[in-house]
Amino acid sequence: MAKEVRPFLVLQLRPETEASDNEFAAIVEKSGLPETAFTRLRLESHALPDDFSLDDYAGVIVGGGPGCVSDPPEKKSPIEKRIEDTVLSLMPEVTARDFPFLGCCYGIGILAHHLGAPVSKERYSEPVSVTTARLEEGAAGDPLLAGVPSSFDAFVGHKEAVQALPEGCAHLLSSPDCPFQMIRHGKNVYATQFHPEADGGVFELRINIYRNRGYFEPHEADTLIAAAHRGDPQHAAKILRNFVARYG
Repeated sequence: MAKEVRPFLVLQLRPETEASDNEFAAIVEKSGLPETAFTRLRLESHALPDDFSLDDYAGVIVGGGPGCVSDPPEKKSPIEKRIEDTVLSLMPEVTARDFPFLGCCYGIGILAHHLGAPVSKERYSEPVSVTTARLEEGAAGDPLLAGVPSSFDAFVGHKEAVQALPEGCAHLLSSPDCPFQMIRHGKNVYATQFHPEADGGVFELRINIYRNRGYFEPHEADTLIAAAHRGDPQHAAKILRNFVARYG
């Protein structure tokens, strides 16, 4: 009897169609799977279906976005608030069941916030850049880091960050300016501060789209684009490939 093949659910948060389409294409490309292996849901325009069940999916991947979990409610647009509430609504079941989950950038704030750890803009923000991610002791033997070297290029850009390791989490990766680049809760719930789907072309598009969103000074865009194209995306992408290979 053939094994049932369930898709991965990709939850997207970016309201800009060009950025959202590009992110989804990058996730598909870096995963090494066909597009049919994924179900895509843009949360800025679609709610979870009434009959939603995690059991219909092999795992959940949450993309990045311009919102910040730590912003006060009055600073969040209705769309940002709806997106945040939707993703947070899944986290009790995800963590209780230890359901396969990979939250990228925004996703690490969601996971940490759900677990009661502080997320803020106080420390550890990183400009749009390529930083060096380094394995921590907790990374030893982790299946998502199989074949990943002890240090590698990671594509980052975030205003807020996790301020302390959430209870019950393993500390997997750090960078010089941000100690929590990757964490794991239980055995199957992962989150990264960096973007494992990104490369120079992906960041060039995002830099142009978000040049007036406070991540960097607009006049720095060309310099940042050139630096992004010098980054090596292969090892960060390996984490995404390991995730879909493990749970697909």
